[in-house]
Amino acid sequence: MAGLRRAAAAPARNPPLSERSLRLVFFGTPAFAVPTLERLAVGPHRVVAAVSQPDRPRGRGRKLSPSPVADAAERLGIPALRTESVGDASFAAQLAALEPDLGVVVAFGQFLPRRVRELPRVGYLINAHASLLPRHRGAAPIAHAILDGDAETGISVMRVERGMDAGAVALVRRTAIGDEETAGELEERLARLAAEAIEAAVALVAEGRVAWTAQDDALATVAPKLTPDDARLDWSQPADALARRVRALSPRPGAFTHLGGERLRILRAVVLPAVGPGADPPGTVRLAPLRIATGDGWLAPRVLQRAGGNPLEVAVFQRGHGLPDGAHLGAGEAGS
Repeated sequence: MAGLRRAAAAPARNPPLSERSLRLVFFGTPAFAVPTLERLAVGPHRVVAAVSQPDRPRGRGRKLSPSPVADAAERLGIPALRTESVGDASFAAQLAALEPDLGVVVAFGQFLPRRVRELPRVGYLINAHASLLPRHRGAAPIAHAILDGDAETGISVMRVERGMDAGAVALVRRTAIGDEETAGELEERLARLAAEAIEAAVALVAEGRVAWTAQDDALATVAPKLTPDDARLDWSQPADALARRVRALSPRPGAFTHLGGERLRILRAVVLPAVGPGADPPGTVRLAPLRIATGDGWLAPRVLQRAGGNPLEVAVFQRGHGLPDGAHLGAGEAGS
C-alpha cells in the first residue's frame, strides 16, 4: 500500500524513467555546447537528434559551414537538425516524431516556445546556464561575471520557461574565477562543467529524483549581450576596472583603444602599483615597464594586437612598432 501511495503522489509528468535509456533531443549551437553533447553521446541515454542554428558563413573565406554542434553531431553519428525557427509548427512536428523523453539545452540561441518546451515525455526541457542563477540572466553571463568582479561563477541547470533564464533550478556547480582568467579561459572550463552538470541532472530526471528550487526574482541581475561600445577602454576609469574589462572581452572581440587613428586591442593586462606621483593624464603611455595611466593606478598590457596583426606578447610588440613613451591613448573615435 505504501508503494501505491507513493506512486499515486508522484507528479503526473515526472515518473521514474530509469527502466530504459532515455531518448534525448539536444539543442545547442556554439563550441561551448559541444562538450555536453559529447558527454551525452557516450552515456547511457540515446541522443536521437541535435538541433542547432543553420549553417552560416564562417572564417576568412566566409564559406558556408555547420555550427560547432552540428559538426560534432555528424562526427558522433547523431542526426543533426538545423532550423531558423524551432517554433515552426512543421519543425515541432518533426521533433515530436522522435518521441523524446527529455530535451537538453546548452547555448542554443533561439527562443523555445511552449509547444517545444513541453514536447518531451517528462513535459519540460533542461538548460545549463553559465552563471549562479538568479545572478547574470542573459546572453553574456561569463563576461558580466568578470566585469562585475565576481569571485565565483558556475553552472545552473534549470527548467526552460518563457521568462529568460528564470526557470526553477535542479542543481548548481560552482567554480572560482581566477584573478587573471580571461572570458575565453573561463568559458572553456565552464563548458566542461556544464557537461558534468547536465550528465548529473539527466540521471536525476531518469531516476525520478530531480527536485526543483524556484529562483528568487528579487535577486536577479541581467547580463545582456555585449555591444561594440562595451569593448572600448575608458582610461578615466580605475585600473582594476579596466583590467576586468580586458579579461571580459578577451579573446573576442578584444578590448580596444586608439593610438592616433589606429585601433589597438589589449587582450591581456594586469594592474601595477602606483609608479611616481601620478601626474600623467589618463591614457598616457610610460615605459620600463610599459604601463598606461588610468583614473586610479596603472594598467600594464601583457598582450597587444594592432589592426590586421597578430596578438603579440608585449616584449615582442615593443620590438616592432611599439608604443612610444609619452604617447596618449584615446578611448575611441567616432565611427570606429
